[in-house]
Amino acid sequence: MFEELRPHLAELRKRLGLSVLSVFIAFIIAFIFHNQILTWITQPLNDALTEVGRIIESQDKATWTMKTEEQNITVKLPSDAAQKLGNKLDDASKEADGKLAHLLKDAAGAAKELTVMLKDMENNSSNSLSPHNTFNGQITTHQVGGAFFVALKVSFFAGLLMAMPFILYQLWLFVAPGLYSHEKKMVIPFVVGGSVMFLIGVLFAYYIVTPFGFQFLITFGSFLYTPLINIEDYVGFFTKIMMGFGIAFELPVFAYFLALLGLVTDRTLKDFFKYAVVIIFVLAALLTPPDILTQLLMAAPLVILYGISILIVAAVNPEKPEDEDEDEEETADKV
Repeated sequence: MFEELRPHLAELRKRLGLSVLSVFIAFIIAFIFHNQILTWITQPLNDALTEVGRIIESQDKATWTMKTEEQNITVKLPSDAAQKLGNKLDDASKEADGKLAHLLKDAAGAAKELTVMLKDMENNSSNSLSPHNTFNGQITTHQVGGAFFVALKVSFFAGLLMAMPFILYQLWLFVAPGLYSHEKKMVIPFVVGGSVMFLIGVLFAYYIVTPFGFQFLITFGSFLYTPLINIEDYVGFFTKIMMGFGIAFELPVFAYFLALLGLVTDRTLKDFFKYAVVIIFVLAALLTPPDILTQLLMAAPLVILYGISILIVAAVNPEKPEDEDEDEEETADKV
């Protein structure tokens, strides 16, 4: 038995070796551009921090404006009264004669100086009570070599994405010897389709899921705590989400491949649908942040992709009626 498996194990080792080599080469290329890649990865987090800062600042300004309007209704500013007194004294000095006019003019000048002093005091008081945005979320690192290890992680992640078409091609070459000649012609659709669906999953997670998820998670509690995001934890968290969505979006491709091998039919997927929904929501809970919004953003596309997979399998390997199966069995018995 081992002798029969030895050629297959040798072929598997060859394909795995080439796949690992392709990832290593892509890793070296990605490491050269790790700063640009890291900027791309942290962009959703920076956008979320900026947006949360705007929300907190706008709410602080709204609260201060409401308080100021209430104070203007009940409080009369002393600088206005001093200015009014100065104007009256100035008018009186113009009507009076002699020494009294001189005294009234001095009093008017003193009132104007008092007006300037009171306005300065009010401005300083207003500035001290003006809204101050205490939100100062930052991306930090807690390790001496944190930046270097983060560069390695993001380079490996980018290298894996770059090598994905070649990896799928090696996977196809491993199973191709067991396929018929017409089935072997599907190598290009398998590789291209798998790569495109993986890329669509990553882009969906990047542009749809992470903006909503990060903003919700950062906003929650930001009025009490200042978020200091550890870059090492964030990169690991980010790559898990991207890989999870990328692999999840491969569902139609793998369904097509299994239908091509005759391992599944559309009836098989339909009967398994209710169990698949439960599995999809469990995977969404494990691969996404712990909030309902992002879990639904992952689970809903997967349910739709499962439905698309049923249609694909129905076109490739539909369930045959029982009478056709009986006719085929009778024909085989006669032969």
